Amino acid sequence: MMSSKPLRLLLGFDYGTKQIGVAVGQAITGQARELCVLKAQNGVPDWNRVEALIKEWQPDAIVVGLPLNMDGTPSDMSERAEKFARRLHGRYNLPVHTHDERLTTYAAKGERLAQGQTGGYRERPVDALAAALLLEGWLAENTPA
Repeated sequence: MMSSKPLRLLLGFDYGTKQIGVAVGQAITGQARELCVLKAQNGVPDWNRVEALIKEWQPDAIVVGLPLNMDGTPSDMSERAEKFARRLHGRYNLPVHTHDERLTTYAAKGERLAQGQTGGYRERPVDALAAALLLEGWLAENTPA
C-alpha cells in the first residue's frame, strides 16, 4: 500500500500477544529509535494508547513486524500480526506495511548485552528495540539511497 506522499516519519510495531514494541523512524536518515512498549491482552493493545501515539507522531506510514519461521514460511503469529496491521490501517487510514522480523528480538537482546545491560527480560523488555531494528530494516529496503 504505497502512497505518492513522500515518507518522512514512520512508526514501527513489534507485535506480541502480551507486549507490543513501538519505535519511530525517519526515512531521511534510515534510522529508528525505541519509543515504548504497550501492554496487550491476548494480542489486543489499548487502542487509546495507539491512537495517542498516532496523533503525537503523525506518521506517514506504519510498519508491522511479520514473525516468519526461519525457513520463511508463516508462523502461528504471522496471521495475528497481519490482522493487527489490517486493524491499524482500518482505524487510522495510513499505509501499513509488514516486514520480515526474523531475528530482530534476538539481535535486540544481543544489543542490550553489548550495552552492558543485564537483568531479566521483564525488567528491560527488548520489544521497542526490536521494533526499531525491524523499522530500520524496512527503511533500508524501501527508501531510495
